[in-house]
Amino acid sequence: MPLNTDKIDDAALALLYLTLHDGYRAWKGFDWDVLGRLHDKGMIRDPVGKVKSVAFTQEGLDRAKQLFETMFKT
Repeated sequence: MPLNTDKIDDAALALLYLTLHDGYRAWKGFDWDVLGRLHDKGMIRDPVGKVKSVAFTQEGLDRAKQLFETMFKT
């Protein structure tokens, strides 16, 4: 059964928002393939490096907030 990677990416983006700190950074505790796809989609800056967090782009931050609120707020 093939996986819907767009849905996986949306869920990961929403969960990255949960760990938001410093206004635009999130802890990068997700699969590298997911982070790579989010980077390719322009949602986060390049995740490769020793820093333990990733930086959202403005578009990514806005989308992450919207997804987080849609998925997790009651």
